[in-house]
Amino acid sequence: MATFFNMKIFVTLTLLALGYQTASATSLLETFGSGANAFTMEFVTIGNPGNAADTTGSPSPAGSVAYTYNIGKYEVSRDQINKANAAGSLGITLADLQAAGHGDNGLLKPATGISYYEAATYVNYLNTSTGGTAAYKFVSGTFQLWSPTDAGYDANNMYRNSLAKYVIASRDEWYKSAYGNLNGTWNNYATGFDYSPTAVRSGTAANTAVYNLTYAAGSGPSGPADITSAGGLSPYGTMGQGGNAWEWNETAFDGSNDTADETREFRGGAWGLYYYGGFNLKASDRIITLPTDDYVGLGFRVASVPVPEPSALSLLAIGLSGLALVRRRKRAE
Repeated sequence: MATFFNMKIFVTLTLLALGYQTASATSLLETFGSGANAFTMEFVTIGNPGNAADTTGSPSPAGSVAYTYNIGKYEVSRDQINKANAAGSLGITLADLQAAGHGDNGLLKPATGISYYEAATYVNYLNTSTGGTAAYKFVSGTFQLWSPTDAGYDANNMYRNSLAKYVIASRDEWYKSAYGNLNGTWNNYATGFDYSPTAVRSGTAANTAVYNLTYAAGSGPSGPADITSAGGLSPYGTMGQGGNAWEWNETAFDGSNDTADETREFRGGAWGLYYYGGFNLKASDRIITLPTDDYVGLGFRVASVPVPEPSALSLLAIGLSGLALVRRRKRAE
């Protein structure tokens, strides 16, 4: 009986552990647009809120996030940009990969040749088209900081409106989903290992990435893979955070989002364009550039963050306002 009881405890604890792992890597689909312009985006959940930061990468520290959030399992695709353009008249332009000699312009190729401001415009569409608040402030087409008089103003991040759900992944959000483990430890590469992944043209095998294609086996033009075949997954379940396309981070290079046109950072490496070798895929590497730059190998991924609930005081204020309105109406009668 004791042996059976101990085995039952062991099985229960094992299932709980597996359940925890599954819950930490939850996947969900969000739908945007409608009709011919409808498209979906798959997100994975990044748990372990309040995790300790990594102090071995760049910058140091990095990767601590106080909340549970979701991030795109894949890079944003050309199809997702095309349909948002058609539905929202966004005017976002994409790199012509075929003309540049980097493969083809397939709909599942990563959306590259996109500036930071274009990425912000796309994310704003995801919010406003679903009834939410724009994440980034544009005045007459010019990117601006949110001000203290704006609803959703956050003095710690004047780029991002705190009432927005969809955002460009910040440095810490991006870093954690790429290099973090579910138990709070860290890896050098976004495939869950501390040594360079195997370079491939496409595929989903563990510890592979689409990079260094000039030297990879095979023939044909050097270009990115489809976003769904961009290498092995990170421990949290994201694909292509190492290689395939460079990715914008929301955060300014100096870490302070307090100047509208200051330099930003991108990271993760690309399929072999401009830079080669596994170094660019590492947690210790990031690139500085202007938010207007739109390199042919540069894309991004979307994060979905918690939107604060109305506070009790706000709800009370709304209730009192409604009560006062009712009283005024009764007096008028």
